[in-house]
Amino acid sequence: MMPWPIGEERGGGKRFAQSAERNKGPILEVLRRVLPASGLVLEIASGTGQHAVHFARALPSLQWQPSDADPELRRSVEAWIRDEGLANVRAPIALDVHDEPWPIDRADAIVCINMIHVAPWESTLALFQGASAVGATTVFLYGPYRRFGAHTAPSNEQFDASLKANDPTWGVRDLEAVEKVAMERGFALAEVVPMPANNFSAVFRKMGSPPARGH
Repeated sequence: MMPWPIGEERGGGKRFAQSAERNKGPILEVLRRVLPASGLVLEIASGTGQHAVHFARALPSLQWQPSDADPELRRSVEAWIRDEGLANVRAPIALDVHDEPWPIDRADAIVCINMIHVAPWESTLALFQGASAVGATTVFLYGPYRRFGAHTAPSNEQFDASLKANDPTWGVRDLEAVEKVAMERGFALAEVVPMPANNFSAVFRKMGSPPARGH
C-alpha cells in the first residue's frame, strides 16, 4: 500500500496529484523526441494515472501499458482511463520491479517517473534487469538526482533528508551510480535533460539499438 496518500481523492477511486499535473507537459516534450515512433510503452509506477492518459492522448501511435504495485493506484489509473476513453491505453497491471519475470512478455520502451528515490536501491537494479528481460530499447527516468557527488539544489538536499527520515533505504540517487547499473545491464546513458523544479530526465538506450525517430 501507499506509504502516504498520493494525490487527492476525486471520487470513484480517481486520484489527482498537482505535481503530476505540473510536470506532465515538460515530460511529454522530452518523450516526443526519445520514444520510438510506434510500439508498446510500459510505464512503471504509474501513480494516479494522469501521466498515462496525457501521454497516450498526445502520442496516438504508441500503445501505453500502465502498471503499479499498489491496488489503490491501479484503481485510480482505471478511473482516468475510463473517463478519457482512449483506445491506446491498456488496463493497468500489477507490477513490482522485483517480480521475476515481469507480468508482460515484451515492451519497446520503459517510462518510470519519480520512483527510484522512493524505493530501495535494489529497485533500480531490478528496473534495468526487467527492462533488459522484456527487450526494451529505451528506458526513460524522471526525478531528482545528485550529480557528480552533490545535490543540484538545497531543496533537493532537504527532500533527500525527508525521504531518508521516512525510510533509510530511500533517497535521491546519484545519476552516475544509476548509469553504472544501467551499463551493467546493457543500457547506455544517451541524454540528460534538466527539467523544472530541479529534476532531470535521463534517457538510456540499449547498446547497439538504433536511435528513436521521435514523434
